[in-house]
Parts: sequence; C-alpha cells; structure tokens
Amino acid sequence: MNKVLLTGRLTRDPEMRSLASGKTVTQFSLATNEYAGAGKERAEYHNIVTWDRLAEICGRYLGKGQQVALEGRIQTRSWDDDRGLRHWKTEVVAGSVEMLSGRRKKDYAAESAAEALVAQATHLGVEPGSEGDADADAVPADEPLTDDAGAAVAA
Repeated sequence: MNKVLLTGRLTRDPEMRSLASGKTVTQFSLATNEYAGAGKERAEYHNIVTWDRLAEICGRYLGKGQQVALEGRIQTRSWDDDRGLRHWKTEVVAGSVEMLSGRRKKDYAAESAAEALVAQATHLGVEPGSEGDADADAVPADEPLTDDAGAAVAA
C-alpha cells in the first residue's frame, strides 16, 4: 500500500501553473519534524504536488509558514536533461490537504485593513457601505482639496 500522512509547515508559497492540457498543478515544500529521544529533533523536507481543484485551492489559500495535514502517495519521476543525464525526483502527490493554522497572513492583513477603514469611517460619522448621500459631504468645486495637515492637494 502506498499511503502517506504528513503534518508540517510550508517552507515557501505554493507555485501554481496551468498545463497545456488545461489541468492545474501546484507544487510546494513541506517541513516535518522527527522527534528522537533526549529532546532532539530533525527536520525533513518533502516536495508536495496537487492537481486540478485541490491545486487551485492550495495555490489560492496556502502560504509560507502555514501548518497543514495532508494525505497522499509517494511518486518517483525520472527524466533526461539536455546533456543526456538522468534525473530522479521523489514527491508526495496529495489527495487531500487540511489547513491547520487558518488563513494565510495576506488574508489577515487585508481583513485588518478593511476593519481599520470601517472603524475610521464610523469615527468620522459615516456609515460604512452607505451610498445614498455620498455627495452630501463632497468639497465644493471652487474649494481646494487639503490633506490631513492642511496642505493643498492637486485634484
């Protein structure tokens, strides 16, 4: 039976690409730790490949440092390069990937920025999302625009 279960952290952001056949493939590296006696641990690095819909999900939602659990199978490929040298690569083809550490940092940053804008709008007395009186607070055309420090700003 060829079955692999791994839990670890991504060492880099996933690289997603589409093949000429229309299939999507995503590749990333996963670091796992092996705990030996006497408090010693050793890191092991695994090349992970996902295909089709799972590849799209991994490419979109996973990021460096994120912890995941995955299930898949080991696959070894070989090819000859331009100089005729044979190369071998062993990788894990994942059939399922579970995110253990939530969304990636970029999503948290975007969400925090959006929350800050809502808080700022609320502080200024503007209800977020209201478009009805958008022009009520607009600056008249003959009045110059100014920044927070009161300096004139080109429109």
